[in-house]
Amino acid sequence: MRAAVTRFSPSPTGLLHLGHAYSALIAWRAAREAGGRFLLRLEDIDQTRCRAEFAAAILEDLAWLGLDWDGPVRKQSEHFDDYRQALATLDAVRVLYPCFCTRREIQAEIARAGGAPHGDVGPRYPGTCRRLAGDEVAAKLRSGSDYALRFDSARTLALTGPLGWTEEGRQRQADPEVLGDVVLARKEFPASYHLAVTVDDAVQGITLVTRGADLATATHIHCVLQALLGLPTPRYRHHPLLTDATGRRLAKRDGVATIRSMREQGMTPGEVIAVTETAPQSSGR
Repeated sequence: MRAAVTRFSPSPTGLLHLGHAYSALIAWRAAREAGGRFLLRLEDIDQTRCRAEFAAAILEDLAWLGLDWDGPVRKQSEHFDDYRQALATLDAVRVLYPCFCTRREIQAEIARAGGAPHGDVGPRYPGTCRRLAGDEVAAKLRSGSDYALRFDSARTLALTGPLGWTEEGRQRQADPEVLGDVVLARKEFPASYHLAVTVDDAVQGITLVTRGADLATATHIHCVLQALLGLPTPRYRHHPLLTDATGRRLAKRDGVATIRSMREQGMTPGEVIAVTETAPQSSGR
């Protein structure tokens, strides 16, 4: 088996915290212990929330922790053409459709349909705009209406046949309908997380994706996108999430302690890493 190529791909919307350090450490060790490569990517497509000072802080914190990376940092905001090309490929096989629904309209439609969450992934988009007539779609586009490009998950089954990926040595079968018709792009952005991460992993030559267990379900969509775009499917490892003492996962929005604040309190890199290795964990699924 060839040496692993892994990556750490944070969004520069805030400072790194212990959960980020734990995820980066897992990817870094997987690469270094196998004599492979550890790459860094900044997922900064959303320019309304991403900030240059947070991007700089990410690099500084990783270097302080002793987690070195190979090659240049890939910034999604510099590669919009890659995502547009992928969208064109998907459009050519007719697995995209424009969705004009607002969040409120989607919630109302789900409620009318019974409002039952789909397993552990929450309510799925009910496919409202998939059923629009062609002339109605054309009229809405001509009027300048906002829209999202959704992935026709049901149609992909006929195009790809059975698909799967390897999760820590075990075979998993992909089900593109698990998450329903996810958004792959918006009128103002050429890619959502699902499309961008699929393209980026292929461009960077990632052979082992390590990421939090909360993203495990997304692999169903990514595996199908890889097949439709003619991209390789890497191996996957979805690790547990760090939590606070109450069992709640660590998140930026909750004001958890950052790597910078721990450093300013006098902690050493070794001490911070030791905390990540003893912190409470959750499967996140």
